Amino acid sequence: MRKLIFATNNKHKLGEVREMLDGKVGIVSLEEAGLSGEIPETADTLQGNALQKAQWVWERTHCDCFADDTGLEVDALDGAPGVYSARYAGEHCSFDDNVNKLLKALDGETNRKAQFRTVICLIEDGEPRYFEGKVEGVILTERYGKEGFGYDPIFMPDHFAVSFAEMPLEVKNMISHRGMAVKRLTEYLNK
Repeated sequence: MRKLIFATNNKHKLGEVREMLDGKVGIVSLEEAGLSGEIPETADTLQGNALQKAQWVWERTHCDCFADDTGLEVDALDGAPGVYSARYAGEHCSFDDNVNKLLKALDGETNRKAQFRTVICLIEDGEPRYFEGKVEGVILTERYGKEGFGYDPIFMPDHFAVSFAEMPLEVKNMISHRGMAVKRLTEYLNK
């Protein structure tokens, strides 16, 4: 079975991607690959960060690998938090800190439209390729659900009446930004 190093130690993200690939490709985390240290995320675009993270792995292993970067882009905040979604409330913040800051920033705001975007950078034999997924929805006024992670409890995708955190993982994976990007990656890998 083909193996790829996924530039993450985020167990939630790792679990989601492994489930989406359904055993067709072996996914190895940074820890499982014996890699440690801070991976830079200093680009000002999702694509730039995904490339930066994948290159970090490639330079250390020369193994095929991929990295993703995801951003929540809120219309009323001119696309913020965007590329800074993971550290919206500060460098070492928690998921709850980010959600609290976003809810406060949107307090009283009627335009709650938002989109999640994920960009995956796959490096094969040193060459990068990109795969993108996007899902549109709204930011809720409070948290709903216990599943998922990050902004999932306050993001409700269009055409649904529940947040990402209220959905079973298999449903979320079928419609999510990461799900779409991984689907495109999988289609490419299966060619």
